[in-house]
Amino acid sequence: LMGWASASGNIEANSRITSRAALRSILHFKPASPPVHGPMEMDAACKMAADRKKMRAIPKNIMNFSKLLPLFGVFSLVLSPAGIAQPTAPVPPATEQPAPEEANPFVKLVESLDWTTSGEAKVGHQAAIKIPEGYRFTGQPGASKLMEFYGNLTNGKELGYLSPEDYSWFAVFTFSEVGYVKDDEKDKLDADKILEDMRKGQEQANAELSRRGMSPLTILGWQTPPFYNPETKNLEWAIRLSSDGGQVVNYRTKILGRRGVMDVVLVCDETQLATVVPEYQKLLGGFTYQKEESYASFQKGDKVAEYGLTGLIVGGTLLAAAKTGLLAKLAKFLKPIIIGVVAIFAGIAKLLGFKKKNESV
Repeated sequence: LMGWASASGNIEANSRITSRAALRSILHFKPASPPVHGPMEMDAACKMAADRKKMRAIPKNIMNFSKLLPLFGVFSLVLSPAGIAQPTAPVPPATEQPAPEEANPFVKLVESLDWTTSGEAKVGHQAAIKIPEGYRFTGQPGASKLMEFYGNLTNGKELGYLSPEDYSWFAVFTFSEVGYVKDDEKDKLDADKILEDMRKGQEQANAELSRRGMSPLTILGWQTPPFYNPETKNLEWAIRLSSDGGQVVNYRTKILGRRGVMDVVLVCDETQLATVVPEYQKLLGGFTYQKEESYASFQKGDKVAEYGLTGLIVGGTLLAAAKTGLLAKLAKFLKPIIIGVVAIFAGIAKLLGFKKKNESV
């Protein structure tokens, strides 16, 4: 039942990064170049140069990247991440920077992962994606390690993490083996009705949040209404959300296959959407299922999903549960999940110092 979510609030942050200053220090780290006096120092300097070349560069505006921290949540009713737009926080003076060995966990993690920077990368056993120059992709377990580093809940099922070399945005791939989703609703997607259904579902969730003294999550409307490409079998949409004065845009792509759906979540700063979305869509043009896993390879007797395109947007898990009578049995598990999702986002929001629009950072 777990999906991806974003919201905002004010509880204690994830223990991986203990303070806002620490996070800034991590993301603004620039390794120093020590003087070279002998063979051993020369070897060390060469290694540092090689490492920097391998990493290309951690961008100067990496603080913007800190705003991309996504969170896991529940289907589409509690919703998934795309970007969080906030004022860029000032960079701490150089004199306040901690020693390099204390400030580079992100760099160390990235360097430890197995990256594909050209050619084709496998996305699980179901698919592959072309990686053009200037981009990088890591599969399992790298994708899960990165999600964990960002403070996300992770079930280890992330199949891939795709980003440009400067890490200014990223997309994460997961696969849901729900069966063959019929696309017979492709010409009947009612954006207004879908939005209404999503809001009704969120009203119920908000009642529980209020009972527990937590801020509600408000669905503001479509950033991009749902649309389906019958040639690529891609279903895309973007929705705008708010909570406690903060706003977030959830941009998702569902790629239909024979046995399920590849879920791709785009994570970028909201101000980047206009330029990043076309870039992201072009990259997804290089995504292909293995022949036996493609939508066109469906055979009689294959598992068929309990819902269609609308269900993928509104929350297929809930719709299937309602049809099969499992919803009542699941209800007792849903509230704790929803509460946990919002609480985790609240911790990240507090960590990064997100404030309401009429406040300064």
